[in-house]
Amino acid sequence: MLLVIAAALPAARIKDLATIEGVRDNLLVGYGLVIGLKGTGDRQQTVFSTQTLANILEKMGVSVSPTALRVNNVAAVLATATLPPFAGPGSRFDVTINSIGDASSLQGGTLLLTPLKAANGAVYAAAQGPLSTGGFAAGGAGASIQVNHPTVGRIVGGALVERPAPTEPLGSSFRLNLRRPDFATAARLAETLNKKFQAPIARAENAVAVRVEPPPEFQQKRVEFVAAVEQLDVASDRPARVVLNERTGTVVIGKEVRIAPVAVLHGNLTVQIVTAFEVSQPNPLAQGQTVVTPQTSIGVKEEKARNILLKEGVSVEELIKALIDIGSTPRDVIAILQGIAAAGALDAEVEVI
Repeated sequence: MLLVIAAALPAARIKDLATIEGVRDNLLVGYGLVIGLKGTGDRQQTVFSTQTLANILEKMGVSVSPTALRVNNVAAVLATATLPPFAGPGSRFDVTINSIGDASSLQGGTLLLTPLKAANGAVYAAAQGPLSTGGFAAGGAGASIQVNHPTVGRIVGGALVERPAPTEPLGSSFRLNLRRPDFATAARLAETLNKKFQAPIARAENAVAVRVEPPPEFQQKRVEFVAAVEQLDVASDRPARVVLNERTGTVVIGKEVRIAPVAVLHGNLTVQIVTAFEVSQPNPLAQGQTVVTPQTSIGVKEEKARNILLKEGVSVEELIKALIDIGSTPRDVIAILQGIAAAGALDAEVEVI
């Protein structure tokens, strides 16, 4: 079992706690073809790859029926990418290529010119170039081997921006949105800004948003003002929380967690069933048959119940020590914590993942 106590976090930069409203990434997607594969492309069952290849050839003056194409060095793919904020025409960013047919590998392939569109259907970038898969697949004579995922590749700097990213410019005022909503953190952030610039320039609107108006001396230097704001440290608050992962036996408990007076009585009941198979062999001259007879034995073992008594305001360290003293297993710890929470004695939010 892995038991972690999350201590109080030190002050963090505003850059790590909040984002500027409107300054965000933009998701792009595009459909294209990867060519140059060594017999690992789409098979005849994937009809849309041959149809796409026929359309491309037709635009280049070559007329051929899709049903007449029989190539396995071409694969239909979807290209996904994230357009960073303020990206202008000519900027480059990475693009991920994903096979959508029955190609076995994209290793060694090259992506043909593929427009990348946003959710509104507008083209913001175009991608093209050789793929880097980071894996391979090979096989033959009834044996095969695969390393990583050869049907997914990446083109570093393979996407070229065609139009500016839809990012709102910095106005006379802007909002800082906390990544984790919290009223105390929002109020503390506004107080830190007002104290730093010695003016009421920030106001917490809710648990997420803090409205900021640059002082007069920074009205023409908004980028410098944002850079100065992002470097300030703010002590972030957080709710008391207990996270339980039963699959891995991991328990994470925040240091703020407190426990009300409660008594815990815990014991184990073990039922063990063992089946042994015996062979009944007749005499050589007898006319009987050899049979297998199961012999089942059942054992029941019940451990004596173990109890702990938790007093008012017990800390996490005391709870953990008490659970370890009675020899609790990972499953026991998770069950006990869930029972304490169900009894209303755990002043924290319990999250099971």
